Amino acid sequence: MTHAMRAGLALLVLLSTNADAFAPCGRTGTSIGLSSERNVPVGSKLFTYYDESSPSDYDEDDLVSAKGVEVDMDEGDDIIRDELKRELLLLSSVSNRGEFASLDDQNVITDLVAQLEALNPTEDPAMKCEGEWDLALSSTQFFRSSPFFLTIRAAMGASNKAMAENAFDIHDRATTAGRIGRVRQTIVGDTLTSEVDLEVGVFPGLPFRVKGSVITRASFRPVSSETAELQVGATEVKGSNIPILNQYLDNLKLELPVNQIFERIQGSVPTVELKTYYIDEGMRITRDMDDNFFVYTRA
Repeated sequence: MTHAMRAGLALLVLLSTNADAFAPCGRTGTSIGLSSERNVPVGSKLFTYYDESSPSDYDEDDLVSAKGVEVDMDEGDDIIRDELKRELLLLSSVSNRGEFASLDDQNVITDLVAQLEALNPTEDPAMKCEGEWDLALSSTQFFRSSPFFLTIRAAMGASNKAMAENAFDIHDRATTAGRIGRVRQTIVGDTLTSEVDLEVGVFPGLPFRVKGSVITRASFRPVSSETAELQVGATEVKGSNIPILNQYLDNLKLELPVNQIFERIQGSVPTVELKTYYIDEGMRITRDMDDNFFVYTRA
């Protein structure tokens, strides 16, 4: 196992510990992790992609290829885009951002995303990402939109995808007593700030839950029309709904200098590539190195 892989796995454990800082005692509650009861395969990355035999109402030749982003200049396609977005957001609302989507709905969502990418109306989408964005839909675990986890994945390398997926699944199961709330990204200039709101059950049988946010900052640098490079900075836990605990967290300054840890272990901070194939005035679709997609709506 390389130094980068060891660093990634160690940081995964550290963030799990930081996220648990909201709870003064052991967490309990109902798991919202992946379950076969919801017709989602256990251990999947939320979405099991459709095969070539699945029905589709678009031509494969119209889809975005690996060579770069497409720009649709046909004004007549505005209505089509609006209809696709409306259907996509409807499926998001009834499936908790894709988490509870059935296999059939997963296929439809994947199809809608592909069609929107083929109808992208904006030139150089990676350079038009400034603003505040809420995660509306994801084909993988929500926490993987954070630069922290994107960096861990990049550090483990393309050849270790299976190991990375296993590590993320373990982390997902280790934190299933909690609930992920709002997930948002704010991009201003050359800085991306990721905020993931968490709710953690404290006592069994009681409705009271401790809330807080995991905040990660990263540099953000567009390098081509669809590609932006990220380098993670620090991760911290803050914003509890309990005033005393909130002050306690602020006093502890639970900030994990992720970039410094990588620099010390492997000599440099891994560079994360994100590809944005669709953006308009209200929606952005971005993919990670494993082609998982994250659909954001402007806040």
